[in-house]
Amino acid sequence: MQEQFSIRKARTEDASPTSELIVRVAYYFSSSASGEVAPWFLKSVTPSAIADYINDPKFNYLVGYQGPALAGVIAVRDTTHVYHLFVAPEFQRKGLAAELWQRAKADALASGNKEGFSVRSSEFAVPVYERFGFRAIGALAEKDGVVFVPMKFEL
Repeated sequence: MQEQFSIRKARTEDASPTSELIVRVAYYFSSSASGEVAPWFLKSVTPSAIADYINDPKFNYLVGYQGPALAGVIAVRDTTHVYHLFVAPEFQRKGLAAELWQRAKADALASGNKEGFSVRSSEFAVPVYERFGFRAIGALAEKDGVVFVPMKFEL
């Protein structure tokens, strides 16, 4: 049975649970063998930093809930760059990432995106982005303690 998720525009009160969710899964793109996350990244996802993204008109920040539980988030910057896409482990492989992506993509296209999309995907998420239609445009890279694969979605 398909999970039922409620997706909506993020509000300031979503900042704290969003921060907690991101910190919980951030080890997926750590360059450290111990899974330690780069301090600069942790500073970029504090509740106050997330609230700033939510309130910044350059970002479309969406949240997906199942009942009272925050299950996942997506943020697209400037209608062209997937800045955040995180799903809590207990909600992975249930279609939420795809639902979040479809909604964010539709919003970006409606806002005039004619360029396509870019993302710096964790190695773990590459197959997810490939299912969405992204393709790798470079090799696995590391920058400032974060490991990623640059990917592009062509319109």
